[in-house]
Amino acid sequence: MNSLVAKGNIGKEKVVYIEPETFMNNSGKALASLVKVKTDKKLKMKTADNLVVIYDDFQLPIGRIKISYNRSSGGHNGLESVIKAVKTEAFVRIRVGTAAENAKGDAKVPHGEEKVMKFILGKYKEDEMKEIKKVSKKAAEAVEMIVKEGREKAMSVFNAG
Repeated sequence: MNSLVAKGNIGKEKVVYIEPETFMNNSGKALASLVKVKTDKKLKMKTADNLVVIYDDFQLPIGRIKISYNRSSGGHNGLESVIKAVKTEAFVRIRVGTAAENAKGDAKVPHGEEKVMKFILGKYKEDEMKEIKKVSKKAAEAVEMIVKEGREKAMSVFNAG
């Protein structure tokens, strides 16, 4: 299966946490057998109604999250693998920022394959690790709100600012 799986509840809803043990580019393989894709016969489309994917994004400043639904991979290979595995883009995703912030508050995005690889494979500084821990809690709160109150509510709360 190539993934760690835990089961639990958020409120009255049963949830399954899946952490792929594959390389990022193969994340979808860990989901393929676990996420049931159903077809809506009226709309003739496939849905992964209850899937929430949390992933890192170096195009977002560290400490920030952004929730979206039914979007492309944006060039993120791990997310592209998930989309291919579940055969739809119609699921919630939570982008977790990992980039340093510039003076304007935007992400300092590395450019060029060598710089991108160095960033992705690099280590966080102590102050950045503190931010990662904070944003992890924020992402967990977002998942809880998505489950209990819906994705629209979570987007309005967590995407503000």
